[in-house]
Amino acid sequence: MSSTTQTVAAIAFQAKRACAKAAQYAWDIIKPDGHWYGELKANATLTAEQVFFYQSLGLEKGHIPDAAEYKKYLLHEQQADGSWTIAPDYPGDVSTSCEAYVALKILGVPTDAPEMQRARSFIRDSGGVAKVRVFTRIYFAQFGLFPWAAIPQLPAELILLPSYAPLNIYRLASWARSTVVPLLIIAHHRPIYALPNGKSPNNTYADELWLDPTNKMAPLGPSLFDPFGTDLFSYFFTVLDTALYWLDGLRLNPLRGYARRQCIKWILERQEKAGDWAGIIPPMHFGVQALLLEGYKMTDKAIILGMEAIERFTWSDKTGGKRLQSCVSPLWDTVLMVHGLCDVGLDPSDVRLRKAVRWIRERQIHEQHGDWLVYSPTLISAGWSFEYYNTWYPDVDNTAAALITLIKHSPSAVGLDDVVKAAWWICGMQNPDGGWGAFDKENDRLWLNRIPFSDMNSLCDPSTPDVTGHMLEVFGLMMHTVSRGGQRVRDPALIEHMERASARAIVYLIETQEPTGAWYGRWGVNYLYGTSNVLCGLAYFANGDTDEGRMSRAMAAAGARWIKQAQNPDGGWGEALQTYRDPSWSAPAPSTPSQTAWALMGLLATCTVDDEAVLAGVAHLVGTQTDVLGEGSASWPERLYTGTGFPNFFYIGYTLYRHYFPLMALGRFVRAAEAAKTMPKPDMAVNGFGTEEVSQ
Repeated sequence: MSSTTQTVAAIAFQAKRACAKAAQYAWDIIKPDGHWYGELKANATLTAEQVFFYQSLGLEKGHIPDAAEYKKYLLHEQQADGSWTIAPDYPGDVSTSCEAYVALKILGVPTDAPEMQRARSFIRDSGGVAKVRVFTRIYFAQFGLFPWAAIPQLPAELILLPSYAPLNIYRLASWARSTVVPLLIIAHHRPIYALPNGKSPNNTYADELWLDPTNKMAPLGPSLFDPFGTDLFSYFFTVLDTALYWLDGLRLNPLRGYARRQCIKWILERQEKAGDWAGIIPPMHFGVQALLLEGYKMTDKAIILGMEAIERFTWSDKTGGKRLQSCVSPLWDTVLMVHGLCDVGLDPSDVRLRKAVRWIRERQIHEQHGDWLVYSPTLISAGWSFEYYNTWYPDVDNTAAALITLIKHSPSAVGLDDVVKAAWWICGMQNPDGGWGAFDKENDRLWLNRIPFSDMNSLCDPSTPDVTGHMLEVFGLMMHTVSRGGQRVRDPALIEHMERASARAIVYLIETQEPTGAWYGRWGVNYLYGTSNVLCGLAYFANGDTDEGRMSRAMAAAGARWIKQAQNPDGGWGEALQTYRDPSWSAPAPSTPSQTAWALMGLLATCTVDDEAVLAGVAHLVGTQTDVLGEGSASWPERLYTGTGFPNFFYIGYTLYRHYFPLMALGRFVRAAEAAKTMPKPDMAVNGFGTEEVSQ
């Protein structure tokens, strides 16, 4: 046995032990009904806005539920410089800091407390309240801390614009659409709620955060008198917003009453039976507020259910206090955890695994409703959402991940009616450019990001390489399973359709590959995530002497070279959030378990098992598995955020990313080592590009 083979065998043996510990950890944290759900960490604005929300309900002073625990969390999250940030090890953010400061003041923290003094210094040094973004302005305007006149105009008549109009609510991304509609009601009423010092349209409660509290009409967009200082779209929308301002937001429009009723109808139609709206917190906060402003009472069913849904989004523990999550991820967590357990070779007949698979299948969305139907009316609903309750907004990416998991668990699942329907649904959601977005089709009117309301540059849901890579992977796996495993799909036309869709996707990926060889990652940080997803998808198409095969191999080789160049000296991989703002950012980033796993999965899809970068990466994961839960149970610690909500503005720390992605990477490495005959006989072979052969 050569020294290289011995090295691979030794590392594979260690990796196999790490997989066993990780699998046990997964079973130790599973929910009783067979699913997984980890906290989604974000930033302090969500919890601050929870405090604002309860304050807006007119509760008696000191009666905000769990006020002490919310205060504990907010103080725990403050940085040494007095700021609050949008992610660990990221510069302080003035909007986040302003919201946290005001929330703490509402919760009773005195302004002369050291924490508040440090916060004020940071905020004022950053330009004060005048520099906050739109959402902070809206929340502050509800308490008279910011003039409503300084908020971009949101006329309720927007709800009446038809879907074929260039600008209408369905041209907005799902997350923006579900938030904007209740905001149309709030913007109409321009409510002023009471603070501990009373109610006033010019409340002085936070004047210490202003550099000039006598002038709160801080501009947001470009100047109306400088048409050459910005792009044409931004200037046009500034002119339009100014005109709407002088027309008082069209409040005297005879259609206003009808528009408001249509907004309320839209909101109520999209409330889930459990009370949720769109699976994210902003539409839930604003939805309850909008209904109350239109005359609903706290005792009405829609309000009661909405309040219960909001409370389900909270998370608390002894050390960090109570906080609000932006979203919940049980479907995503469960799908990926099962995927990881399948990758390590867990017996498919394991009762616990079958229970988790059943839990996934039971949550497929068959209700024939959803905003995606507006532009795809002939598609049959068959997707999965991210959350417990969100039938209106199935997630294309989550649906692909669910199909991959179901087929990895049981190749025969490729022929199930529900799997076939889901694959057809994914095909139907492909964009004309060959890629896929996350929730909608052709949601790519990027000029909408020039609207003054869009100061986070996230009003659209266009195609992205990371999502497209997942689509290639599921199509490749399905076609591979049918052609190599003897499985059958009852609808042969689906195979032909997936082949055409895949060919278009490959062209899209050619066009979006960066000069470095990497691909952008919209939903994970950043190029490591995007490149890994694409390489795992391309692996199924890189064989053969066809144009498609040659293009796939060339792209994959360039992507793998980039991953190797990005490897840290410790053998792991890490990527800073700053690469979203500056793709050339080259400052070293600490290795993280999730990003190391992404890099390894990308390399295992393109490189041999004895590749030096692969061996170093696996050794890094094995050596950093230090989070021990119990005997024979271990995971990986991860403090940094590697999930993305809105690039540059909102990041997420998925607390289970640190576990199931390393589980996948190590499991694939062990199987590759077994197939290369450096370990005992495998139970599943691996081809030259790292994709699994189907067991007979």
